[in-house]
Amino acid sequence: HLIDGEVHVRLFKGNVICRGRWSDSSLYDQELSSMDVAGGYDQEDARGFIRINALRLRAHKLILGKTGEDEGATGD
Repeated sequence: HLIDGEVHVRLFKGNVICRGRWSDSSLYDQELSSMDVAGGYDQEDARGFIRINALRLRAHKLILGKTGEDEGATGD
């Protein structure tokens, strides 16, 4: 198992607040996570995803409206 490292937390009135973490075997890689470094990211892809998801949500709202389940719902 590749679990090691340290976690620094603060305990305050029933809350646990992570103040920092460190590990030699972290899976995080900034080279892979950065949209700028990795390349291949096009903002038009995000716009397309939003449009497709909006179609699905509009259809869902229409179906709920026809069945009466949408009564009392807030927000669009």
